[in-house]
Amino acid sequence: MNLLRALICFAWLGIAGVAQGAEFTAKVLAVLDGDTVLVLRNNRPVKVRLVEIDAPEKAQTFGETSRRSLSDMVLGKQVQVSSQAMDKYGRMVAHLGLDGLDVNAEQIRRGMAWEYSHFHGNKELVALQEEAMQVPRGLWALSDPMSPWEWRKLHPNVDDKSHVAAATVAGAANPLGSGCGGKKYCSEMASCEEARHYLTQCGIKTLDGNRDGVPCDKLCGGRK
Repeated sequence: MNLLRALICFAWLGIAGVAQGAEFTAKVLAVLDGDTVLVLRNNRPVKVRLVEIDAPEKAQTFGETSRRSLSDMVLGKQVQVSSQAMDKYGRMVAHLGLDGLDVNAEQIRRGMAWEYSHFHGNKELVALQEEAMQVPRGLWALSDPMSPWEWRKLHPNVDDKSHVAAATVAGAANPLGSGCGGKKYCSEMASCEEARHYLTQCGIKTLDGNRDGVPCDKLCGGRK
């Protein structure tokens, strides 16, 4: 038993070591929230959690605004991923770079996430957050912004970023690839990005009932 535990431990350390030293370029397939994306690496989707920041949860006030900010920056683009580790949920924890832009830091500068470095040791992020608070910019313009970690304490049963449904991940990954699945209706779509792909790339016209070019109005905010 001790030998088995030792082997498991060495295997995990090996995986963690590879993850910590990994640097690669990948396309962003989906943006799950303000600090979590899905990228394509070696033809496989990999969930990446942005290190040293914590964005509002999807169900939290400002959560969708934070997600859109990150989506506008990186969705569908090639980014540089500098992995630091793997977390307990199997996500790669990493810095994202885009044409010289530090994406993690930019979310803080825009006021779209909280600085979450270890013991607030990243002074650059601390300074960017203080600047955003003084303007105020983004979530700091709210009357009483609640940190994601406090929000999670009050909503322990809400399915947050640490437990993203498998259907959402699979749905976000497949449509943005080269193939089209068998989905035809808005109720089957996991995200606006998925709906747009099925409309524009797969020709599923049932997603655009009012023919305004915007699929699934509830997901994409089109004309009702």
